[in-house]
Amino acid sequence: MSLQDSPLKNHLIAQLSPAVQKRMISQLEWIQLPLGTVLYESGDTLQHVYFPTDAIVSLLYVTENGSSAEISVVGKDGFVGLAILMGGESTPSRAIVQSAGSAYRLTSARFKDEIHRDIHTMNLMLRYTQALFTQMSQTAVCNRHHSIDQQLCRWLLLSLDRLTSNQLKMTQELIANMLGVRREGVTDAAGKLQRQGVIEYSRGNMIVLDRPKLEHLCCECYAVVRKETERLLPPYHGG
Repeated sequence: MSLQDSPLKNHLIAQLSPAVQKRMISQLEWIQLPLGTVLYESGDTLQHVYFPTDAIVSLLYVTENGSSAEISVVGKDGFVGLAILMGGESTPSRAIVQSAGSAYRLTSARFKDEIHRDIHTMNLMLRYTQALFTQMSQTAVCNRHHSIDQQLCRWLLLSLDRLTSNQLKMTQELIANMLGVRREGVTDAAGKLQRQGVIEYSRGNMIVLDRPKLEHLCCECYAVVRKETERLLPPYHGG
């Protein structure tokens, strides 16, 4: 198995005990996640949990008229399938691949066996869950009280933290769907960032040129999420 394909690129798997890693890794299935892949729809019974290594998955709520808004993003920092951990088995949100890459998946039954078998594994997953809840609640605050410009900055920073480069492949239409705003608003906000030399954007490719300035332009929401995540989960310095 190459380093690129290693499940240890997922921060949660990397922080499991050696014994749990050995058991779990033997049961993991590597899968590719093309952009736009739907891992589950609202109301589906979850058959697997997913541990991204270099993909980003967005959790969205979709209204009856088809509009949507992102509530959180999951990448190499965590796992997709929170309902399994919490005992609900299904969820009203949709999980869709925001940035193409790969992940490892584990059957829901096996995941439940592991978290019930080892208290340290359970505690790690619960700490991640609290960090994810912080991201969800802060996203709701940001969407209600802050400008589209600030929301875009927050979204870009959260995405960058889950990627290995400063480049995102993302159309403005998809970003607008994630933020639950009009495409014109995203176009205007991205244009401002480009004119300030913060990003370079062309045909679905967005490169962040000046991260410190991006953080300066962002509202406090990103810093709140990052600080709480670092408090709950030890900084990861692996591959």
